[in-house]
Amino acid sequence: MKDFEIDVQDGRRVAIIHYWLVGMRGGEKVIEALCRMFPDADIYTHVADPSKLSAVLTKHRIVETRIGRLPLAKKLYQKYLPLMPRALEEIDLSGYDLVISSESGPAKGVIAPPDAPHLCYCHSPMRYLWDQYHVYRGGAGLMTRLMMPQLAHGLRNWDVNSAARVDGFAANSNFVASRIRKYWRRESDVVAPPVAIEDFSPVPKDELGDFYLWCGELAPYKRPDLAIEAFRRLDLPLVVIGGPDDAVNKLKAKAGPKTTFLGKAPFSVLKDHMARCKALVFPGEEDFGIVPVEVMASGRPVIAYGRGGALDSVVDGLTGLFFEEQSVDALVDSVERFERSGLADAGPRACVARAQDFSEVKFRAGIASSLARIGG
Repeated sequence: MKDFEIDVQDGRRVAIIHYWLVGMRGGEKVIEALCRMFPDADIYTHVADPSKLSAVLTKHRIVETRIGRLPLAKKLYQKYLPLMPRALEEIDLSGYDLVISSESGPAKGVIAPPDAPHLCYCHSPMRYLWDQYHVYRGGAGLMTRLMMPQLAHGLRNWDVNSAARVDGFAANSNFVASRIRKYWRRESDVVAPPVAIEDFSPVPKDELGDFYLWCGELAPYKRPDLAIEAFRRLDLPLVVIGGPDDAVNKLKAKAGPKTTFLGKAPFSVLKDHMARCKALVFPGEEDFGIVPVEVMASGRPVIAYGRGGALDSVVDGLTGLFFEEQSVDALVDSVERFERSGLADAGPRACVARAQDFSEVKFRAGIASSLARIGG
């Protein structure tokens, strides 16, 4: 892919800091893109499991903090959160010319050399310390509920103080930029994460299905319960793709007869359903939300809750519709409006064109612009 060869490597030593590398999700895809920008960069992280990482990442030098040497760190890494700030500050970055941190868990708190610009790409300020603190605490076990108030105060202070060490921020959405402004009192560029839009494509009109789609991890904050109850009430076909199995079993008990659960389906099945669905149903509030972009790259529209990162990707009335209240009634009303809107039959052109704004080329150009702003 020659479009990806944006050359910003000029002999400088580059350190990329990521909170933990134990799988390949959205944050790790950002690290992959940064590694393609800086093919000689070193990666620092609290915990790494090379068996779960892509070849793009494992060909780089990966250095763990002392967290990686603690018992069962690859499984229990999040339990060591209170130890991570000091572990970051112990990293010796002497000799590096540029530092790029990837923040969602603790990553930005490294101490960069005096002449090395530090750009933080922020997926989100740590939600379990800030806007989702009470949600996480409420869903935790007894011991964690008791400990969180004792630990969170000091972690918040460190989180704000360490933000002052960063030379510049790039947020993955306007939603995240607003939280950076709220909690850290810093401004940021908005640079959407890279989406592999080239992996998705529309199908001919005669291959489209009559079902709606919900897909992703069946986590409570993604609100699959709203979609399932709304489509039970609407008596319309809904396909649900995602796990874990225990969540599938709980939701099946509440689903209507026209809702089908496919569990954790292979990518080929997911891709096929994205291209053939009437629309994606996206009722959660996400920091960015890659799935709506993937569905638009497949030529299909999105029915989304009108908050969070979806506001940056979905164009209301052109590539989908928003509903303004996170409730079953609001979602039912939005699906009924969608049925009358004609968006399902509008063809893929607008959706595919919108998805092009979230390519890796765009991401890399945005990062290059943010680096130029801070002298990096």
